[in-house]
Amino acid sequence: MKKSKTSYRKPVIFAVLLLLILPFVTGYRYLYKAVIYNFAGIDDYTIFDNNTVANGSPVAWRLSEQYTNHLPDTLDNYLSTLKTVGLLVIQNREILVEKYWSGYSDSSISNSFSVAKSITALLIGAAIHEGKIGSVNDMVGKYLPEFAAGEKAKMRIVDLLTMSSGSDWNESYANPFSVTTQLYYGYDVYKTATSVNIIQPPGTLHRYKSGDTQLLGLVVEKATGKSLSEYASEKLWKPLGAEHAALWSIDQPGGHEKAYCCFNTNARDFARLGQLMLDSGKVNGIPVIDSAYCKASITPCMINDDAGKPCNYYGYQWWIIPGEQEIFYARGILGQYIICIPSKNMVIVRLGEKRDEKVNNIPLEVLKLIKWGESL
Repeated sequence: MKKSKTSYRKPVIFAVLLLLILPFVTGYRYLYKAVIYNFAGIDDYTIFDNNTVANGSPVAWRLSEQYTNHLPDTLDNYLSTLKTVGLLVIQNREILVEKYWSGYSDSSISNSFSVAKSITALLIGAAIHEGKIGSVNDMVGKYLPEFAAGEKAKMRIVDLLTMSSGSDWNESYANPFSVTTQLYYGYDVYKTATSVNIIQPPGTLHRYKSGDTQLLGLVVEKATGKSLSEYASEKLWKPLGAEHAALWSIDQPGGHEKAYCCFNTNARDFARLGQLMLDSGKVNGIPVIDSAYCKASITPCMINDDAGKPCNYYGYQWWIIPGEQEIFYARGILGQYIICIPSKNMVIVRLGEKRDEKVNNIPLEVLKLIKWGESL
């Protein structure tokens, strides 16, 4: 006997309902958002709740006498193909070059993605300078009770800074069930970050993990008694004279900032963070972060990586160009960069939606921008 359409429709409807309900009842309700938005974007602050990083009295960058928005045609075309939305060059504390695409301007907000890791590391440095954290050798368990016993009790703050926690964190962006996806779209970053297990002795293997940075953010919160946004406002945004308030995305109202990503601001204010590093943690000659900590941040950790080679390209949440006159940079997954060239007293900020392939673990556009910057 031929089955009616209704008899086929009922199982299909049931299956659809089950798929819709299952994430909620199993605790994976973040999957709704992950499926809807699918891929991360530079304006994701619009789909998350945010805390405000308040600014104080704004201090505008001076414009260089050579100020221009003109780029060499080859570079301009190259950056355009990567969907660049902003490029800024600061030299000697003045804006030398500035250009925007796709309707962006000097006040347009963009997600920084993993540039936020470098910002969180700065806040660790500020908390050490203030005495809220003893040193990078403090045990994580001193601040987070989940790390006070067992193998977790062996983890130090420096192990998190150098991405050598030894945890089983799965840094997968494509897998919707990975902890990294859960951290990005989920509603409890504290639980997600602290639920890791230790599978390697801390401090013995460098492996990039967003969860390590999230733990650093939680340490800052516990040590200071303030949210990351409040502390960033006090120690960075107000002293640096940021022209606009920033937004730091959080997991839920009243929750925690996503310390490893999701600090949102504009190119000009991002550049202030690079200048702070060039100035060894000082603002107008006054230390906000100890110079020794800044130096350690951009010194290769030299902990063996997965290739069995000493890591000569990463410090305390800052990337390093090996052997290139101490050039260092912060970077985000879609090609967000704060590049610091000390020999030129130069900061280059690039914001965009795509990045090029890597050469020896360095995005190709970073190498191109450094070469161009050094020629200016």
